[in-house]
Amino acid sequence: MGGDGSTIYQGRCACGAVKASIAAEPVVVRQCWCRQCQQVAGGGPTHNVLFPTDAVTLHGETGTHDYQAASGNILTHEFCAACGTPVLARSSARPHFRVFRLGFLDADHGLAPSVAIWTQDAPDWAVIDPRLEQVRQQPAPPPPPSTEA
Repeated sequence: MGGDGSTIYQGRCACGAVKASIAAEPVVVRQCWCRQCQQVAGGGPTHNVLFPTDAVTLHGETGTHDYQAASGNILTHEFCAACGTPVLARSSARPHFRVFRLGFLDADHGLAPSVAIWTQDAPDWAVIDPRLEQVRQQPAPPPPPSTEA
């Protein structure tokens, strides 16, 4: 993956074998309540940030897992081959974005979700911050990153 420009965000897996540098601001930060995210998060939502693919530089060996999401898109999850930490996801519908879990980024990232998606799948006991925009299913895709320099 590319990675032109100066690093704004960095991240690493739990064992340090996989590292990422990201040279762009986020497109969007989301909380996701879809069933697949609840499964990988141990019951709650995942917290995800989308970055332009060409702003991401990844080092280290990752494994992958593909599945068809409720949206109908094929999602590929990448994880550290050594410790299993989730690293990123990519969607067949949006190859121009990479989705990182907030926990993968260095702790001082300062990012927080602005929207909760797939809220229709949230369990009855879920507490969703009322300050977040809420979308019952898959939100409209963000526009592709600008190619202007």
